[in-house]
Amino acid sequence: MIDPTIGSLRVNGATLHYEVRGEGPLLLLIPGGAGGAASFDGISDDLAAEYTVATYDPRGMSRSTLDDPEAEQRVAEHADDAFRMLELLSPGKPARVFGASSGAIAALHLLTAHPERIERVVAHEPPVVEVLPDASEHRALIARVQATFRSEGLMPAMAVFAAGLKKDGDTTEPKAEVRLPPQAAARAERTMANLPYFVGRIVPGFMSYVPDVHRLEALSDRLVLACGQDSRGELPYRPAAFLAERLGTELLHFPGGHTGLTTHPAESVEFLRKAFRSGAAIAATPDGHSA
Repeated sequence: MIDPTIGSLRVNGATLHYEVRGEGPLLLLIPGGAGGAASFDGISDDLAAEYTVATYDPRGMSRSTLDDPEAEQRVAEHADDAFRMLELLSPGKPARVFGASSGAIAALHLLTAHPERIERVVAHEPPVVEVLPDASEHRALIARVQATFRSEGLMPAMAVFAAGLKKDGDTTEPKAEVRLPPQAAARAERTMANLPYFVGRIVPGFMSYVPDVHRLEALSDRLVLACGQDSRGELPYRPAAFLAERLGTELLHFPGGHTGLTTHPAESVEFLRKAFRSGAAIAATPDGHSA
């Protein structure tokens, strides 16, 4: 494993912990959910063979501290954090950006706010549910999650949230999780510590975000929307599929589900390389699977 160069970056209202590996053009990885920089440990070393790979703990997560722990979290501010990382690590040069889940929402906003700094964005399952025709149902879900969190605590709220993310009509109990690589298993404690902040601040702040679809249409040549091939029908899959259809672009299918980069790291690296190959079209079969 490559020992990263570690640094801290002062931004508005927070101090960000970041890590850099490798050489070459900058590739910024924005984590989602309750994860931080370590959520990309399984892919960073391989990508560092051709990129300067940078990732960080989003504000309020893990080692990135907030000046005000009770501050509301806004997508625009998280996207500005990513922009500050680009300014620090790739001044004046367009960069490649990958975002997962809530990190993909920040990446979408970064693209619309600072397109001159972006060569290409790959957004993996951004849960921008406000673009969906049934957005009101998802607003109600988020309200139920918040009410449960306040009245019953973290784990009941997580159960409500997980139920709302299931495939349409799926009433079965969750299947056993794929056994995670040792590095991923070792991160569980830190991830658990981040969950209250994720549920209480990130979920309501990010899932109410409305992307500028017209702006994304104008920038669609720099945007790759991606999903896990096992995620079809689940809530985080649907906005990416909807946006890809709206923008007239292919939907790239990565191995695994919503957390496929963790469960299928080696295969995911190849898909990322393909998505970021400058000027390369993403081949897809008629059913939307990448070829």
